[in-house]
Amino acid sequence: MKKIGLIGGMSWESTELYYRKINEAVKHHLGGHHSAKLILESVDFHGVMEMQHAGDWQGTANVLIECAQNIERAGADFLLICTNTMHKVAPEVIAAVDIPLLHLADATAERIIADGHNKVGFLGTKFSMEDDFYVGRLKDQYGLDVITPNKADRELIHRVIYDELCLGKVEENSRVEFLRIIDGLAEQGAQCIIEGCTEIVLLVNQSHTDIKLYDTTDIHADVAVNLALAD
Repeated sequence: MKKIGLIGGMSWESTELYYRKINEAVKHHLGGHHSAKLILESVDFHGVMEMQHAGDWQGTANVLIECAQNIERAGADFLLICTNTMHKVAPEVIAAVDIPLLHLADATAERIIADGHNKVGFLGTKFSMEDDFYVGRLKDQYGLDVITPNKADRELIHRVIYDELCLGKVEENSRVEFLRIIDGLAEQGAQCIIEGCTEIVLLVNQSHTDIKLYDTTDIHADVAVNLALAD
């Protein structure tokens, strides 16, 4: 079994999901008392969040680079960044270590294409929805037609992620709003929805809608386990 490296803490609520999903999947595949071999480097999210909103992405890159190098020194065979938004600095992280990074957008896109979809709705932080590092990758490298919500709804989603979900708050009125937005994207032709922030699944999951949802946390964890257990 290969050793998985996780950069987490952004937020710890979703990192907890990664840890549980990865270990549950290893146990499912191997049975018995098996669990994953992994290394978790968890950051203090407060400082990272402040740098994000100040536009100091080089500062956030420096934090993740240090984490990645610590993980590499600890013997991990490959690396995951356990947050969609921080894939904005994935190129800097990749350049700083010799172990491979399992890119979250790639894992998600490959799953969507395998399921036969080509037009998708995307929910995430404003950074992920409005910058090109994630949606652009889905379009340019995988040929997906990606729809994002309007500006007001992007602001709402961003606020709920940072002011509620990252603080462990799950509010019913926010769920209603997210489902409204998801319905709107489907009306625009989206065949499925990417939950492109690792906390969104805390609020909305497949039990809440008939529209196909792609939980990026679940996909990333699943692909990581498959890689860890591959010969």
